[in-house]
Amino acid sequence: MSTDLANRVALVTGASAGLGAQFARVLAREGARVAIAARRTDRLASLAAEITDAGGIALPLALDVSSLASIRAGAAQVAAELGPIEILVNNAGISLTKRAEAVEEDEYDALMDTNLKGAFFMAQAAARQMIAAKIPGRIVNIASIVGQRTVGQLSVYGMSKAAMIQMTHSMAREWGRHNINTNAICPGYITTEMAADFLPTEAGQRFVASMPRKRFGNPEDLDSLLLLLCSGEASRFINGAIINADDGFTSH
Repeated sequence: MSTDLANRVALVTGASAGLGAQFARVLAREGARVAIAARRTDRLASLAAEITDAGGIALPLALDVSSLASIRAGAAQVAAELGPIEILVNNAGISLTKRAEAVEEDEYDALMDTNLKGAFFMAQAAARQMIAAKIPGRIVNIASIVGQRTVGQLSVYGMSKAAMIQMTHSMAREWGRHNINTNAICPGYITTEMAADFLPTEAGQRFVASMPRKRFGNPEDLDSLLLLLCSGEASRFINGAIINADDGFTSH
């Protein structure tokens, strides 16, 4: 699809692997100047080199979204080196597969601090720059279909993503008057590092067989949706949308 992303400043969190790395590649390929943020900075260096070698611009950024100080310092660094943030892809997240009765307080806090608190304050930091600079910004929150339906042993993860969906609605309502559009993508099951150990197992193969088209998605299957929601013009009237990209999984 044709985009208007050339020279726009984008920040992608959780960019060291999986969906985050793919999102960064796609935005850079469309001409955006991309800050790639994560805790695993060794992986960021190789991703930045890949983007640069392909003719793009990438700023590796050590950022821990569970720390408000790190969020604010990272957002300030992006503004200083690339310019005010115009696009935020709020992708950083962790999972926890455990029965609800076995979840420990530190596990709960770590997941919520990353998936929900971190996403909220990262969006806040970006929105403050957008509002101050009067930028028609785009915020894309990466939620999950698990925030919409119950999945065994993912109670806390599902809670965090359900709250992110509500957060998306609230931000869209509040920041729309500043020409900031906030939307969420809810991916289904995607082949990433999180799924790598599960897929080859007997349980994993049974799960794949239960899906409508007997397959997991690939990270690039979300490219066109991401580009739509990050576009200034194409997404002009899309605000507060929660869009499933799950190959029909939630429809059966």
